[in-house]
Amino acid sequence: MISYVKQSAVTIPGSDILRQKSPVPTRQFSVLPRLPAVKSRRSSVVSIAKPLYVSSIEGFGSLKRSSTDHQKSSLITCKAYEADQSQPVDANIPQPQTRSEAAKKLKIGIYFATWWALNVVFNIYNKKVLNAFPFPWLTSTLSLATGSLMMLISWATRIAEAPKTDLEFWKTLFPVAVAHTIGHVAATVSMSKVAVSFTHIIKSGEPAFSVLVSRFILGETFPVPVYLSLIPIIGGCALSALTELNFNMTGFMGAMISNLAFVFRNIFSKKGMKGKSVSGMNYYACLSILSLLILTPFAIAVEGPQMWAVGWENALSQIGPHFIW
Repeated sequence: MISYVKQSAVTIPGSDILRQKSPVPTRQFSVLPRLPAVKSRRSSVVSIAKPLYVSSIEGFGSLKRSSTDHQKSSLITCKAYEADQSQPVDANIPQPQTRSEAAKKLKIGIYFATWWALNVVFNIYNKKVLNAFPFPWLTSTLSLATGSLMMLISWATRIAEAPKTDLEFWKTLFPVAVAHTIGHVAATVSMSKVAVSFTHIIKSGEPAFSVLVSRFILGETFPVPVYLSLIPIIGGCALSALTELNFNMTGFMGAMISNLAFVFRNIFSKKGMKGKSVSGMNYYACLSILSLLILTPFAIAVEGPQMWAVGWENALSQIGPHFIW
């Protein structure tokens, strides 16, 4: 606030302003409050003919400050707009936090799309192999061996950091690996007997198995909408089983056993692996390695090298010596 006061040109020594007294006190009206007397450091003469400027409203308080304090008080503090995390002027401008959340969602979406695409390719080639070489136990073993070999090479070449595990980790992982092995073999057996589409339609009922197992075995409760959402899933699986032209009980039961085994795999994994500092990729690699060790003796006992040799000769006679087709 700037105030301007101008009086007639009268010059009075600064030391006499406070000592002079009017013989007849007169009451004058002023819009400004009375200012205390201040001794000037630069000049002993004050000319009240010059205009009086009040730089700020704080000047009406105590004027006994140092020059540094006066300079600080007369300055206006300006802060950066986003220093206090205030709202943006334009809501359409993306903030860093919003951009990071969008990047995370995009990354998860890319993971899902990649997993879905690779799963489709895996199922197609798995069915081709089983049509030419109908030995699901060996096929399951070879798929686990391939994944395990890839991760071992990645750890050896330091493409991926090897996990730091101990004996307790492998003990905890063992029941998870057993359930994973059963589910993997059962799904492969199912695909060897029925169409891939039918197997995956039955396997889409895994959420229903998860809810039922959690409710009746673990004692967990879910809201009513969760139970109602299972009705179309169970109904769709039942309708697909009834209308399947090439229905096979072995293929149907393999898909159902795979659902149940994978549900227990997830339960064991969540309960047993809490607090374990192993990344998701390394965890699945360790799971595949342990499942391979569990499955190999059973595959040899169920099918055996003699059956594999005969099946290999039949496959070569049907499709020829093509390893990639």
